[in-house]
Amino acid sequence: MALTLGVDVGGTKILAGVVDEQGQILRTERRPTLRSDVDALVHSISECVRSLDPEGECRSLGVSIAALLDAPRDRILLAPNGGWTQEPLDFLLERETRLTTVLENDGNAAAWGEYRFGAGRTAKDMVMITVGTGIGGGVVLNGQIRTGAHGVAGEIGHITMVANGLPCGCGRTGCWEQYASGSALVRETRALATERRSDATFLLTLGDGTPEGVQGVHVTEAAHAGDTVALTAFARVAEWLGRGMADLAAVIDPELFIFGGGVSEAGDVLLVPLKASFSRQLMGFGRLTGAEVAVAELGNHAGLIGAADLARLRAG
Repeated sequence: MALTLGVDVGGTKILAGVVDEQGQILRTERRPTLRSDVDALVHSISECVRSLDPEGECRSLGVSIAALLDAPRDRILLAPNGGWTQEPLDFLLERETRLTTVLENDGNAAAWGEYRFGAGRTAKDMVMITVGTGIGGGVVLNGQIRTGAHGVAGEIGHITMVANGLPCGCGRTGCWEQYASGSALVRETRALATERRSDATFLLTLGDGTPEGVQGVHVTEAAHAGDTVALTAFARVAEWLGRGMADLAAVIDPELFIFGGGVSEAGDVLLVPLKASFSRQLMGFGRLTGAEVAVAELGNHAGLIGAADLARLRAG
């Protein structure tokens, strides 16, 4: 049985695991993400490797990281969470671990994990949309991740929805994630609760009693309880999500959209209005068949599993 190591580098933690050919995680280890410099990151990952694979059973290492990578996938161009730029991470890890190392953007790695072992395993063309603090994702076409000529394809959260709209951390304005992410959901809910305080009584009891104290988990709980303010906020975010999906469908025409991330866990309070919005805004005035919509199956392990599988495939 061929085993591979997968590592998912997040903003606060490193999750590492040994993964088999069926995408099953056999054992895991967590460590905090150290942001001091890339050497600290390399050391933490290497310690995970040694702890998880003391007998040297694994042939390769796949790393999923929230970063823009170059086309050859050997260098970090920009990692906003860690502040790392122009770092040859694969060389540094191979020198330290003696394992063939493959890097992939976290959205792409998660998309690949779902494509191979999760909700997308029967599709050839799919788009994964990860809705959390922002919007990330990955595109798989004809069984291949599309990384683009310069390595940065798949940054779907930064397509422009509103000309001269809300400023985004990427440096542009009006990006999709400013209107359809978890952050947008909370912002929308707080604004509605301020305007319609009498309708938000239950919602406000879940926080500190003020609109400013409302958090994402409160919005989901309130929506499931039938709170009209929370349901309205979900409907507005779903409208924006459907609009972006329709735009992507016009360009890519996937057979499947997969939703992951914390907001997707809200279930039907999001998915029902989202599917309606997507269908309504599809090119062809509803006469064309749209992609199926599914919820991710691998949860927080998608990036780790996807990175490990990519390492296995690319390392031969």
